[in-house]
Amino acid sequence: MSQGTAWLVTGATGQLGTELQRVLTGQDVTALGRARLDLTDEAQVRGVVSRWRDGAVARGARPVLLNAAAYTAVDAAETDEGTALRVNGQAPGWLAEELAGTGRLVHVSTDYVFAGDATAPYAVDDDPAPRTAYGRTKLAGERAVAAVGDDAVVVRTAWVYAAHGSNFVRTMLRLEAERDEVSVVDDQTGSPTSAADLAAGLVEAAQAPVRGVVHGTNAGSTTWYGFARLVFELAGADPERVRPTTTDAFPRPAPRPAWSVLDPASWVAAGLTPLPAWQESVRACVAALRG
Repeated sequence: MSQGTAWLVTGATGQLGTELQRVLTGQDVTALGRARLDLTDEAQVRGVVSRWRDGAVARGARPVLLNAAAYTAVDAAETDEGTALRVNGQAPGWLAEELAGTGRLVHVSTDYVFAGDATAPYAVDDDPAPRTAYGRTKLAGERAVAAVGDDAVVVRTAWVYAAHGSNFVRTMLRLEAERDEVSVVDDQTGSPTSAADLAAGLVEAAQAPVRGVVHGTNAGSTTWYGFARLVFELAGADPERVRPTTTDAFPRPAPRPAWSVLDPASWVAAGLTPLPAWQESVRACVAALRG
């Protein structure tokens, strides 16, 4: 770790925020969840961040903010886009402005900024075309950070899970114990990404000279069906109990991208350590959950 860095982690109670705190154990860390930092409240955001920033500078430390907070309720955002826009779209700009000229911002974005209809991994300079309120608001956040034009990097990721919180791995393990068979969609493709791996990558990116946008996911890709089969297999269950189905079988208010694979070339070009193969990280997560 760099000496003389003061870290602020937002979204501290979420999957990624929890893992960021773990990576930064022993460092100068301030971790704030929604109860202490309401990203819909501009005055509070600016006040909290400016006081933390000034305190860090007074101690001779470089302020680095890891923004892991987001409005991630994809379906709810369809009818609550205003709130999602403040959290995902406007707040990142406020954070960037408060750090401008003084510190560094690492902001987490998403594959949902793309249309999800590609057949090859999305590169960082591919045209965004979000099809959901969530995607639109996250793209607005990327643009708000870019508009400040200072020391910041945006990291797009996808399909994040952890050994804690609410996520696909834990849901599949629960359903394996409850049901004889589980139907899982086989027409959405992405890269399952470990929050633990991503957190380590974000901290590394924070200390590297990279700016702009990079893509950070675990290596390789699969469908939700393939993901579920591996979870069952690792849990000692018969993966044939997972049955393939289509997205149409599970209608949702917000359309899910059929293709969420992000090209890691930008990550590698920045000199950052490639994240492990997705299968390897799922194996580690299931092992941790099964004790």
